[in-house]
Amino acid sequence: MSQLSQHPAEEGSPAYAPDPGSGQEGAQRWQQDDLDLRNRLFGRAGVARAEGLLLQRYGLGSTDEAFALLRGVSQRFNIKLSTLADAVVRTPAPDHDTRLWFPRRARPARPWLPGLPVEGNGTSQGAVVKAVLQRVLSITQTPMGNVQLAESGRLRLARHTGLNKYFTDFFAFVDAPTTSCSQAATQRRQITVRDVATDEVFDEASRHAILQTGSRAAHSVPLVNGVGVPLGMVSSHHERPLTELTHAQLAALRQTGLDVGRWLAWHWNTVVLDALEYLHATGTRGAHA
Repeated sequence: MSQLSQHPAEEGSPAYAPDPGSGQEGAQRWQQDDLDLRNRLFGRAGVARAEGLLLQRYGLGSTDEAFALLRGVSQRFNIKLSTLADAVVRTPAPDHDTRLWFPRRARPARPWLPGLPVEGNGTSQGAVVKAVLQRVLSITQTPMGNVQLAESGRLRLARHTGLNKYFTDFFAFVDAPTTSCSQAATQRRQITVRDVATDEVFDEASRHAILQTGSRAAHSVPLVNGVGVPLGMVSSHHERPLTELTHAQLAALRQTGLDVGRWLAWHWNTVVLDALEYLHATGTRGAHA
């Protein structure tokens, strides 16, 4: 429930808007319409930036054509549209008139994921995200949790279980430092919140969003690449205040974060870059048609 670094909100994003009800709870709660608007804006912003780049780079005729190119490549490589758009935006552009975007690119071996019940052939990000959540909830012995992935300068909710709609809408996109995940990302280590109701890390809106879903404690594990940079976060949520997790639990969670973080780095450097290469080839052919 946090972001890896602070970024300004997109123009036009709504300010915090409390419910019109009276009392402390009303002062803490966002209206659903504001959450829906914010999530639409954040969800669309990265795609819109990618469309603009593709329009300029390949001389496409319209944003509809740029969107169709993104959507087609997303479906072909089984990558979320938002992930592909983020890759287009933050990957340095190919050299002008070059045939390949990534000439002489090395292809790293896919990391092993011991102890994770990954479905399929081990190349699907969705399957790995599902498996890491199952693994972490098994270790921490709770039915509630979520996975977030770093994308477009914030964390995007990628998977969840046992959490209600208000929670998942509130934390669909997060770029505030006032959660356990932001502390875990900044410090690059696991963070336990023993009691959400009293921990000072949360602002009141975040605290309310967590408590109202039935979570009273949380534990966040960064998913880090080979040099320790968080590429995502997995968090368990607990119905009662937590005591310390055992050394064995913490060690297992740390290893899971390392394994999955390295897999995410591999996925980016193979599957995502393959998708960008295909997108470039398709766009170049269209430009020269």
